[in-house]
Amino acid sequence: MNMDVTQLEPYILKGSIKVIDRFFSVPVDYAKPDGPHIRIFVRNLIPLESGMDPAAESNLPYLLYLQGGPGFGVDLSFSVDLGSALHKKKYQTLWLDPRGTGLSTPITADIFQTKQMDDEAIAKYLKHFRADNIVRDCETIRHFLLDGKKDPEARKWTIFGQSFGGFCAATYLSFHGDGLKEVFLAGGIPPLVDSPDAVYEALVLKVEERNKVYYSKYPQDVRNVRRILGFLEANNVVIPNGGNLTVSRWQQLGIQFGSHGGIDRVHQLVFRAITDLDTFGKLSYGLLDSVQNSQSFDTNPIYAVLHEPIYCQGQMASWSAHRVIQKNDRFVWGKVKLMSDDVPIYFTGEMIFPDMFEDYHHLRPLRGAAELLAYDEDWPMLYDKEALKKNQVKVNAATYYDDMYVDFGLVQQTASVIGNVEQLITNQSFHDGIHKHMDSILTTLFDLSKRERD
Repeated sequence: MNMDVTQLEPYILKGSIKVIDRFFSVPVDYAKPDGPHIRIFVRNLIPLESGMDPAAESNLPYLLYLQGGPGFGVDLSFSVDLGSALHKKKYQTLWLDPRGTGLSTPITADIFQTKQMDDEAIAKYLKHFRADNIVRDCETIRHFLLDGKKDPEARKWTIFGQSFGGFCAATYLSFHGDGLKEVFLAGGIPPLVDSPDAVYEALVLKVEERNKVYYSKYPQDVRNVRRILGFLEANNVVIPNGGNLTVSRWQQLGIQFGSHGGIDRVHQLVFRAITDLDTFGKLSYGLLDSVQNSQSFDTNPIYAVLHEPIYCQGQMASWSAHRVIQKNDRFVWGKVKLMSDDVPIYFTGEMIFPDMFEDYHHLRPLRGAAELLAYDEDWPMLYDKEALKKNQVKVNAATYYDDMYVDFGLVQQTASVIGNVEQLITNQSFHDGIHKHMDSILTTLFDLSKRERD
């Protein structure tokens, strides 16, 4: 496969960090290398240390960061913050926008409309944006950057997977582990499942637990949230970009419960909404704009359409979260509203529901494709358990006991399968621990990497 690479003019960021931005042309479908191509963006950060000549800079070993999601590119400010810490470990770092995100031929509904693609064509296209092809993109980039090295070990690199990036790392270990020197994970050991049902059966319990924390901290919100949902049920509320603020969409604010400060952020939205209803008898533009900006599905559609398929191996998702959540009456407004006023309605978590493709303006054009993907069972394998058992690449993982997005119990099942895994297990960080407690987590992960035994 011929490699088409565009390298932009380097520049220097504050903090003496050299930046090289590159675009790689890769096939949408690796089984059809002569077919349509997309561009993959990767940003290279190189520390400029005093006294280091350019040759030494370029020979620093690579550490590739794999972003969480699915469906998100890498924020520059975060890459500089985490990169600066990783550079102290004598790495140069690479920051990949996974295919379909950020600057990597991003997927948006309007692009499909411009190309006049029907639902079946859109669904077929989206199937190429899971971890298996993200890893193939990584391997394409690794070969370009490192194949010229004489030492076979120098042709390997280290990866750091956050959340879904860790899922990609497990796929990497399964099928291309010979390209890896070491793996670091933060909230990223994946459940080794064939469909999402087991994932949501476990996670709904953690979401319920976080709801109890929320209402114990803000007991006045039991009635406040019920009042807001009653208003939304009785009125057609449209948010600034044309989406609908429905009962279900308000409940989806609970996705924030799994991150540091999330419970307080949701309370502030509830408090403002109640103040609006008391003052104006309706929800203000400012409140509606805040709700819109707190939800990522319009701007990151992969997060919605592929969220359940990232768990699928030869099985269909069949709107798993929707089916599982219906088993617990406390998440169902139609049932809770008939109960006494002191019974709280629960917020939902990181879950995808069919009605989101009506409520979110920019998901509406993807509704048909999402339905096709939900009932598609032709999904290739993402993990090779035998290869993972035989793994010898060091895996150093930060695992969060109270993680609301990646279930601790399922993580431990996977950790017992993968060879050469060491974990930092903590109940002092949530899923975004690498953002909140970066220094302490990195220190422990690199201590684990030494494999020093007591």
